Amino acid sequence: MINNSFFSTEILRWFRENGRDLPWRETRDPYAIWLSEIILQQTRIAQGWEYWERFVQTYPKVEDLAAASEDDVLKLWQGLGYYSRARNLHTAAKQIVALGDFPNTLEGIKSLKGVGDYTAAAIGSFAFGIPAAVVDGNVYRVLSRYFGIDTPINSTQGKKEFAALAQSLLPASDAASYNQGMMDFGAIQCTPQSPKCLLCPLAETCEALRCGRVEELPVKNKTVKVKTRHLSYIYIRCKSSAADGIGKSEPMVAIHRRGEGDIWQGLWEPYNVSDVKELPSFVKNPILLAKDVKHVLTHRILLADFYLLETENRPPLPDDYIWIKESEIEDYGVPRLIEIMLEKINPAE
Repeated sequence: MINNSFFSTEILRWFRENGRDLPWRETRDPYAIWLSEIILQQTRIAQGWEYWERFVQTYPKVEDLAAASEDDVLKLWQGLGYYSRARNLHTAAKQIVALGDFPNTLEGIKSLKGVGDYTAAAIGSFAFGIPAAVVDGNVYRVLSRYFGIDTPINSTQGKKEFAALAQSLLPASDAASYNQGMMDFGAIQCTPQSPKCLLCPLAETCEALRCGRVEELPVKNKTVKVKTRHLSYIYIRCKSSAADGIGKSEPMVAIHRRGEGDIWQGLWEPYNVSDVKELPSFVKNPILLAKDVKHVLTHRILLADFYLLETENRPPLPDDYIWIKESEIEDYGVPRLIEIMLEKINPAE
């Protein structure tokens, strides 16, 4: 018989001895904690740490973030991917400012744009001591293996079952440490591949280990099939430019902001001819920089062709394109795929 109290006690003990030392755990400031949780969604801690530091330095208070432009926020976020998180972060910052303070109830926290059950439980327990259990990939894996549960974790029944179990195990008096312990235990001890079962303090009572099912659990239903999408970009460099006042001139390049309803909303890109049936007449003999450059997103694989077109005069482009000095493109937030294109056009010395 599995002892639930033993499980929770061991998680807390393990966390005291092995928990990760992270800067956002050294504060009860809900703003700093909220930033960390949004940044770390779909992001490794090693990468997210750097971005968290950038955000708290650039926007020390939520009022600073709320007052920033979307372009500035997206630029600071550049490289993290899942850009809807950055837009939601910006919107939520404005919500918090409008409220007058960071909400301190679970429902209030969940009312913020981009905050779901897991994130609300994490912020609530870490910042305010709210006894709400977090359930993320690490928690699913630990609970599934320890209790021998084979209900698919991405099914409606599975989500309900694991949420109820996680909440029943939570020691209300130490919710923050327990939640952090569960997350760290899954990330360090009960890992997806090659878990450290021989050194696990829960080994003697782990159902998956007893039944030889560690590699089988947790169970997950098959998800959406990954699709392949082809993209084509032409980097248009116009050499004819007004002098800057000291006898020099700088090429201009054309970019436009991506709209709603597709990937990378709000970010900028060069001339996109991915869906053009026939290239316009001004596109003559573009230089092929790279073909079928692979870029992997969650549910799709992108294969992109990059071209360079140098011209003396600005060609007619759709109204949503703007012309900027080539050196200014660094001031605009672009997707990682376009970063790769820019690196090919202007390789580092």
